[in-house]
Amino acid sequence: MQSSVLTAASAKSRARLGGLKKTADLLEKLMSGVFTICGFISAAFVLIITVFLIISGVPAIKEIGIFNFLFGTVWASAAAEPSYGILPFILTSVYGTFGAIIIGVPVGLLCAVFLAEMSGGKLSAAVRSAVDLMSGIPSVVYGLVGMIIVVPTVREAFGLPDGANLFSAITVLAVMILPSVISVSETAIRAVPKEYREASLALGATKTETIFKVTVPAAKSGILASAVLGIGRAIGEAMAVMMVSGNVANMPKLFGSVRFLTTAIASEMSYSSGLQRQALFSVALSLFAFIMIINVILNIAVKGKRD
Repeated sequence: MQSSVLTAASAKSRARLGGLKKTADLLEKLMSGVFTICGFISAAFVLIITVFLIISGVPAIKEIGIFNFLFGTVWASAAAEPSYGILPFILTSVYGTFGAIIIGVPVGLLCAVFLAEMSGGKLSAAVRSAVDLMSGIPSVVYGLVGMIIVVPTVREAFGLPDGANLFSAITVLAVMILPSVISVSETAIRAVPKEYREASLALGATKTETIFKVTVPAAKSGILASAVLGIGRAIGEAMAVMMVSGNVANMPKLFGSVRFLTTAIASEMSYSSGLQRQALFSVALSLFAFIMIINVILNIAVKGKRD
């Protein structure tokens, strides 16, 4: 009698476990399908944006001429005889992004080293909270602060008639990329196994030598990834740089008013029409291609360093 009761209970347990396993398998398949759909949606958005920019931007490039468009030095879209050369925009975006990376990445890396290796618990938490707050500040606020503080400071420091120039834009962009660089670099540094540090210290290296000769080189792939994120933030910024760069279509000079690819689109799209509007879509297509090329090159470099 007792044996039959145990057998019945065991059968019920097996049936219950079988039902739970079927439910878990069904849920797993459902979530797998949801993730797959989300992945396809993301890829579809990129494809739609690419196709839209190509369809909208190629006609103007054909009419203007690809050489005149990419290498022309004059942008006068509202003139009686309009000119659509975007070389000043391209060079300004390159110089501005490069300058922001030269300033922002070292500062962000040193701040990440401080947070991961040097600071105590409370101080580290306070600084990290400030960094997180910086990442949530809208671009227009950075631009406003740049107009009020950076532009007058640059004007007075260098004796310029106007402080809204490429140098001011680089300064603002360098500050804007700091949260991305700091967060990713700190994560990469903290991911380095502690055995690396212990081995270096056991061999007689100082803490500073261990950081810069062992820990940072071991985290270089993550640090390069932070630089990639910084480049993406800098080259895609529009509102803040429009407010501090002067927004004039000149060939780039460090202390001259300039216009970026992004600000060229933002400043004229609201009142554009005809060929001018099509040319702005061509500028957007050029910016999109430019960002894609940079991302591909940097991702290849990061993977190569990782290997």
